[in-house]
Amino acid sequence: MFPTPIEKRSKGTQIAYQTMVPVALILWLLPLIAVASFSVRPLADFTNGNYWGMPSTVEFLTNYGRVFYDSDMPRYMLNSVLITVPTVIGAVALSCMTGFALGIYRFKGNLLIFFMFIAGNFVPFQILMVPVRDLTVSVGLYDTKLGLIMFHIAFQTGFCTLFMRNFIRALPFELIEAARVEGVAEWRIFWFVVLPLMRPAIAALSVLIFTFIWNDYFWAIVLTQGPDAQPVTAGITSFNSQYVAQYHLMSAGSIVAAVPPVVMFFMMQKHFIAGLTLGAVK
Repeated sequence: MFPTPIEKRSKGTQIAYQTMVPVALILWLLPLIAVASFSVRPLADFTNGNYWGMPSTVEFLTNYGRVFYDSDMPRYMLNSVLITVPTVIGAVALSCMTGFALGIYRFKGNLLIFFMFIAGNFVPFQILMVPVRDLTVSVGLYDTKLGLIMFHIAFQTGFCTLFMRNFIRALPFELIEAARVEGVAEWRIFWFVVLPLMRPAIAALSVLIFTFIWNDYFWAIVLTQGPDAQPVTAGITSFNSQYVAQYHLMSAGSIVAAVPPVVMFFMMQKHFIAGLTLGAVK
């Protein structure tokens, strides 16, 4: 019924497995390796067609220095922080409350509301591009950080509610019943009983949503234009001039933009794994 552990397979199978895992890892990392390689090449390598050979010179400090000091990259990075952090706080806070309501209370329409949250996750967001853009223009939120924050919160709350509701349903209901017997108010039950138990889930969900929002490119180019509100994912395209694509600076900017989610994951790795696996084994 279950696959045989690799340790119990034949010697040939184990050797093949140990050989293929590094190969698969290299193939998976190949695009990132290519971008890292491009980020230290001079522009002359691209004009001469030297994409995959040894760099003619290593321009690490020059390329990354131009990214930080000769462009709006610091401003784009700050925009990403100002967009991502409020979005994570807003989406996680709303999902904690909706997850508590849908996971604890039994009322008519509970499942219908829950299914509506789930159904929103299956709507292709590309088909919403035109109406959402028109809506932001009509209410004065187009090309603003607030507009991106509000729509990111709206689009992420469905997934977050699904995550939190299922996590809360796995908590021991006896704790809530005991608090109710003692006459504790419902909001105090949520704040002092349920919320502390949700910390692993909150940490795991925060890492996921932080990564989703930081890496978003679609809504960044649909709802913003220019350095005043654009996050770093859209700002990298500013390195493209009218006639020349500065691949070396775009690659350096991409590496810089990829660092915060990686750092966030390693900082929260312990809580992230605990939040995903809590309740998996009874």
